[in-house]
Amino acid sequence: MSQAMAASDSQSLDNLAYVPYQAYNGTTATGGDSLTQNLNVFYESGDIAWMITSTALVLLMIPGVGFFYSGLARRKSALSLIWLSVMATAVTTFQWFFWGYSLAFSHKAGPFIGTLDNFGLMGVLAQPSVGSARIPDLMFAVYQGMFAAITVALAVGAVAERGRMLPCVIFMFIWTTVVYDPIACWTWNPSGWVYKMGGLDFAGGTPVHISSGAAALAYSYVLGKRTGHGTQALNYRPHNVTHIVIGTVFLWVGWFGFNAGSALSANLRAVMAALVTNLAACVGGVTWCLVDYRLEKKWSTVGFCSGVVAGLVAITPGSGYVPAWSAVVYGVVAGIGCNFATQVKYWINADDALDIFAVHGIGGLLGNVLTGFFAADYIAHLDGFTVIQGGWVNHHWIQLAYQLCDSLTGFAYSFTLTCIILFCLSFIGRYVPAMRLRASKEEEELGIDDIEIGEFAYDYVEVTRDVRPKGPHDVDEIYDDDDEASQRSHSQATMMAQHPEKGLHGGSGSSFPMRSMNHEREPVTYEHQHGIVGQAS
Repeated sequence: MSQAMAASDSQSLDNLAYVPYQAYNGTTATGGDSLTQNLNVFYESGDIAWMITSTALVLLMIPGVGFFYSGLARRKSALSLIWLSVMATAVTTFQWFFWGYSLAFSHKAGPFIGTLDNFGLMGVLAQPSVGSARIPDLMFAVYQGMFAAITVALAVGAVAERGRMLPCVIFMFIWTTVVYDPIACWTWNPSGWVYKMGGLDFAGGTPVHISSGAAALAYSYVLGKRTGHGTQALNYRPHNVTHIVIGTVFLWVGWFGFNAGSALSANLRAVMAALVTNLAACVGGVTWCLVDYRLEKKWSTVGFCSGVVAGLVAITPGSGYVPAWSAVVYGVVAGIGCNFATQVKYWINADDALDIFAVHGIGGLLGNVLTGFFAADYIAHLDGFTVIQGGWVNHHWIQLAYQLCDSLTGFAYSFTLTCIILFCLSFIGRYVPAMRLRASKEEEELGIDDIEIGEFAYDYVEVTRDVRPKGPHDVDEIYDDDDEASQRSHSQATMMAQHPEKGLHGGSGSSFPMRSMNHEREPVTYEHQHGIVGQAS
């Protein structure tokens, strides 16, 4: 009876209108002729659907980086960090199309870098990718392009509050070409030396996090310290914790596509990667929060968000290799290690304003080392075809040495090449003012948003810049954004919006109608006891 039912079910399935999966049998670079062949039969539609979704999730991480960095900085440079993050997407995507994908993942790559066979994505279509035979070159190119973009977005946060935009944009293109592409090639391309050596990096411990952390440290050194670094002038709290939370949520959600998507198909290995990613993030957030509590007896929101990101960074290289219980260890080690690593910048005398090196550089290193301990062969084989010797869990002791070699080489290469690129740009800047890496002291005091973009993250900034104190009795430093004056400026703008009859100083005799905070677009004339001082639209 059961055999008859099974035969009937089989016949019913055979009659369904779907494209059957077939083993790839093409020989051409494009995988076949789409005019005469159905090139979809070589791939499972579920795998393609999951990878497109993962690509979109990784893209979501990039504005997450922008909001996270923006919230950590001062308000007068808040918009510039969001701008840099989204601009990194545009510049890197073009670079990836132009030659980046070919340099990293061409089928004829060498141990250090690829060829230009796929220049301009030439020939990139339906041939199985070098990353996995489960998805075609075209899908792999789109997905990996997002990895390149997020890496650049992480690195350029180092320009916070004193770096100029144009040279940074040029740096994005050059850095992706000479730093990211080679590291991605030797880590993930089957021809790469780390891949052949046996290094394990599931989703970017070295290519993404260590390389961006090293680049950020180098950029911080070359730019120099912000004005007032080490003094009370820079003793400020993050200006917008809400932005930090929003950025963390974007990153947390997007990281599912980042790590689980790196399985390159919809399978149990992807599910395990999603599980350990979320668990490490949670444990990392709680750990960092507890470590911070010992100092001020406060449950820091910024600390929790920083710990979440640290946990996500650390689990990245091992997410497709390690069992679920190990994610707890990753979260604890990352929460403690990255927290204390934020003090390293003082020891090495670097102004890493956003602690990119501490969270991503050190976090990536910790993740690579822990993967050497916890990588398990049975976890990797959850996709049905990946075979590894594992780490210390499988008594494969040499794996830790492989992980350290990969980590230190990637850090040294990224740091050195980043310095060379920036020194070259700085040399050009001596003769071409537009290429100067750093804003002047006066520009830095005004804020990168005003000088470089001419737009602001908050409406009241526009209000206060048009209301310039004219008399000796007016409030000093209304534009100073560092600490008390910044809050004073905000409070004044809010007060004047709510009580325009009181004027700038609260006097009933002053006529000072103010624009309300509801972003109305009608022109409003600002009057002052010294006369008309500006107009806003």
